[in-house]
Formats: sequence, C-alpha cells, structure tokens
Amino acid sequence: MNTHVDTPRRARPAEHPPGAASSRPGPALPGLALALLVAAAATGLGGILPLVGAPVCGIVLGTLLAVLRRPDARLAPGISFASRGILQASIVVLGCQLSLAQVVHVGAASLPVMLGTLGACLLAARWLGRALRISSDLRTLVGVGTGVCGASAIAAVTPVIEAAGADVAYAVSTIFVFNLAAVLTFPLLGHLLGMDQHAFGLFAGTAVNDMSSVVATATAYGPGTVSHAVVVKLTRTLLIVPICLALAARTRRARAAAASSPAPDPPRLRVSGLVPWFIVGFLLTAAANTAHLIPAPCHPALSQAAVFLITTALSAVGLSTDLTSLRRAGPRPLLLGGCLWIVVTATSITLLQLT
Repeated sequence: MNTHVDTPRRARPAEHPPGAASSRPGPALPGLALALLVAAAATGLGGILPLVGAPVCGIVLGTLLAVLRRPDARLAPGISFASRGILQASIVVLGCQLSLAQVVHVGAASLPVMLGTLGACLLAARWLGRALRISSDLRTLVGVGTGVCGASAIAAVTPVIEAAGADVAYAVSTIFVFNLAAVLTFPLLGHLLGMDQHAFGLFAGTAVNDMSSVVATATAYGPGTVSHAVVVKLTRTLLIVPICLALAARTRRARAAAASSPAPDPPRLRVSGLVPWFIVGFLLTAAANTAHLIPAPCHPALSQAAVFLITTALSAVGLSTDLTSLRRAGPRPLLLGGCLWIVVTATSITLLQLT
C-alpha cells in the first residue's frame, strides 16, 4: 500500500486511541478478566521457564490467542485498560523499591547514551524516510516512537503535527512489531555480549521503544535489571516535552510560510499535559521509600505484585495484536521501523562500550 498519499493536514482523532482506558468500570471487567487469566497462566509457565519469565510468556500467550481468535468488541475496553492503566500502576509500584538518590544517579548517568540514540534515530528517520518516499508526518511519528517512548510518544506528537489518523495507525502498528522483536531477542543479545544486569538495564531503557517492552525485556534478563531499565526509560520519556515543543514551533513556521494571510495561532501546547501521571507517582513512591515510609519487609511482596501487574499488562498487549492493521500498513513503514530499530540498537551498544 502506498504510504505517501496526501491527506488533509487536519488532526483526526482515532476512534479508539491505542491503550486508552475505559472511563466506565463495568464494560472493562470482561476484558480485564481475560487479561488476568492469561497472566495467571503466564505466571505458571514462567515458573517452569524462569529464563523466559512470566511477562514474556504473557505477551506471547496473548499474541497467540489474538492470532487464533481476535477478542471481540465486548472485551476491548478491559484489554485496553489492562495494557495501559495496569502497566502504569506497575511502574508506580516499582518506585517503592528505589530511592530518589538512585533515580537521580541512574537518570543522569544514562543521558549520554540516551541523547546519542535519540539523535541517531531522528536523523535516520529523516534521511531513510525520504529515501523510502514516506510522508513527513509518518516518518516523524515512526522516528519519535522508536527514539523516545513508542505509542505514548506517537499519541503526544499527533496533535502537535496534526497527523492524519491513517499515519497514526501505520506508526503504532510498526512500533508494535519491533517491540515484540526486542522482547524476544534482546535478552539473548545481552547474554551474548556478556552484559551485567545494570548494563543491560541501560541498554533496554535506551534501545527498546515502549515502556511495556522495556519492562518485559528487563524482567526476562534478571531481577536487578528492571528498576534500572525503568528509571532510564522514564528519564527518556521526559524527552518528549522538548521534542513536542520543537515540533510545535516547526508546525507554526510551516503554517505561517504556507498561508497567504496571517494564520491563527495553533492551540497552545501545555507542557504539563505531556508528563504522564505515572512518572509523578513513581517519583512519589520513590520519595516515600527514601523517607523509610515503606517498611523493608514489604519490598518482596511489592516486587511480586509489580511483576504480576506487568505480566497482566503485557498479556493485554498481546491480546491487542491486530494482524489486519499490520498488513494494511504495507512494507515501507515496517522497513523504516526495522532500519531505525537497528540504528538505535547499534548506537546504544556502541555508546555503552565507549562510556
């Protein structure tokens, strides 16, 4: 399918934004129950296959079920809530096991690798996207999704650049493919390269493009990897704020240059709306742990709860697999996403070796 079709530059909200949680608890229950059942099975399977782990088992089982029989619309609200809301809650719970000093140290230490991978990804998205004749909006969405934080970054950038709904669907589908590829291959790559758990946490936090996949990849590598990877990933997520501000300025200039008469100013970009609530919650729980408000004997139970919440969220991500959308996207966005995935992975490993 040709992805270079001109579309009106008008924001068209998706009928069901990726990962949007249902505002009514009742309709969410059937899908949430299915995600919990898959998570329970994945937890049992993860006990049998500890090297794989429950979260990876969850996303694989969920994907297999979706391929065999895609969940109907009745289950969609609960699956959507589980894939986003429960994942975000698990990040907040992970903060209970960290101190603010750890968060600041890890976040600052990861900046050189993080900024290097982001710069390489955005430059590659621009050059390779042009070579593949992919529209400007689509290559921006795929580039930002790969370089920052997956579907969350795509959702944040969409209204800023006024991307068409079709471009958003292509970008999200592309990101999903390489999320799954990272979960399945990066732990093997880390062992092959002899990375310790902290080094792999930095690698996963900078080279994997979606929070759910970061958590799954890190959990599969080892218990000491998850908290490190999450801090790196949360720091990386904050980069969406300056990126959106820069894209808003570019959009404003493009409008002014294209208009024959002065164009009305686009809606003001609220920086506060770009910072996800779970980052604030994560910092608050880390602060509570720093102040010794969370008893140390509670940490093992909180760790197990976080892993189960993560497994539930990833089971829901697997259940959300839409092969029709992936086929409709055509080969070129997938080719761009694959090239950017390789660029980010290679850049991250190279910078890890240098630093």
